Amino acid sequence: MDTPPHPEMPLLRRLATLLARPVSPSDRQRAALHVLDWAGCAVAGAASPAGRLLAEHAARIGTGPCAGVGRPGLSASAAAFFNGGVGNVLEMDDIHRTSILHPGPVVVPAALAEAMATGAPPARLLDAVARGYEAMIRIGASVGPGHYALWHNTSTCGPFGAAAAAAAVLELDEEATVWALGNAGAQASGPWRCRHEPVMTKQLHTARAAQSGLQAAELAALGFTGPAGMLEGAQGFYAAMCPDPRPEVVTAEPDGPWRMWDVGFKPWPACRHAHPTIDAALALRRRGVAADAVRSIAVRTYDDALRFCDRPEPATVIQAKFSLQHSVAVVLLDGPPPLEAFEPPAIAREDVARLRAATTVAAGEPFVSAYPERYGAEVSVTLANGETLTETAPDALGDPANPVDIDRLTRKARALILSAGHSDTAADRLIETALALPNAGTLADFAAALATPPARPTKDTVQ
Repeated sequence: MDTPPHPEMPLLRRLATLLARPVSPSDRQRAALHVLDWAGCAVAGAASPAGRLLAEHAARIGTGPCAGVGRPGLSASAAAFFNGGVGNVLEMDDIHRTSILHPGPVVVPAALAEAMATGAPPARLLDAVARGYEAMIRIGASVGPGHYALWHNTSTCGPFGAAAAAAAVLELDEEATVWALGNAGAQASGPWRCRHEPVMTKQLHTARAAQSGLQAAELAALGFTGPAGMLEGAQGFYAAMCPDPRPEVVTAEPDGPWRMWDVGFKPWPACRHAHPTIDAALALRRRGVAADAVRSIAVRTYDDALRFCDRPEPATVIQAKFSLQHSVAVVLLDGPPPLEAFEPPAIAREDVARLRAATTVAAGEPFVSAYPERYGAEVSVTLANGETLTETAPDALGDPANPVDIDRLTRKARALILSAGHSDTAADRLIETALALPNAGTLADFAAALATPPARPTKDTVQ
């Protein structure tokens, strides 16, 4: 970008200019990994009670040429809604650290629905994913901790990302893209009340964010105008919802890599704030710590990890996924945690309950100061003989500073797809068609693989 936009221009107009820069072949390869990661999460999430209810509602929204997970023949709006909801069910969706949001379950469904509705080529889909992630992450990083304390950033900033993605598929000009972003911001919603009750609302957050952004872009394509000053203007997004915003972040480093490259992949089916604790506990287990010899456990991490995951007595699956105490207990007992580690039988185990009760959690340095640039934790165990052993995870596994390779991502997706009752052949096909999108693959092949119903019944993916 030779000449940066004038600083007095509205932020969304400056962002729209930034989003228009080229997407490289390597960027498209990266975008395909995020499509694959979302697909694995979504296929497994569709097997849950929430997934089936979302599917039933999507069928009522409308029929059309778009694929839902296991369900062909949805309208673009219905597909964005359904696919957006099911990608978040298992808490395994991708995450950007400093914006503290999950772009995959919002941006990919919106881009995919619009691409299928318009017959766009795979390259345009992947470019749209990159641009959608960019908008959602830049705005998410600007909202400030005061916003995150009350609002679910994925839900509030998601419509901006979905709108940017759908606008890119539709090849809207800069003015129409600004309208789409402005009207996406007008639909921002999602307070954190859902954290405090065993409900399905978090999936509605991602479903509506994907659908709202897609509809804003489609309206903009028809000439439906929207406010360029939605972010920083009087009575706009920041004024209404952000006590400590950082507007300058939205357009910082305009020539840097796409923000998509700074997104982490989640290897464990729990809240991301629990992941560094899981990683440190795994390191202790690799050192030979035997759970039955553990007298007490001390977890030290950052404040938000406690705010979201200090839950010594979880009663439901979602509460277990948001429990540092449960996470460290199941890891010390059984090793790398699968989906089943957070389901009711595991929650009810006496040995798990004993270790949960023996665990204390606290915030401390260097983790407090490093957050949110780094998600870290330390786990110390005191054994029955009085010996204390400690392991630290300064960066959660899957973050750019501690990355996972494509083989691990593929194995994650395969395990999730199989958990939903799909055959080995169906899992291989979905993985192969996603990874082929930047090269010789077709969107039709990927959509057909995505819409394939399970080969056999499966028990609910419990929430």
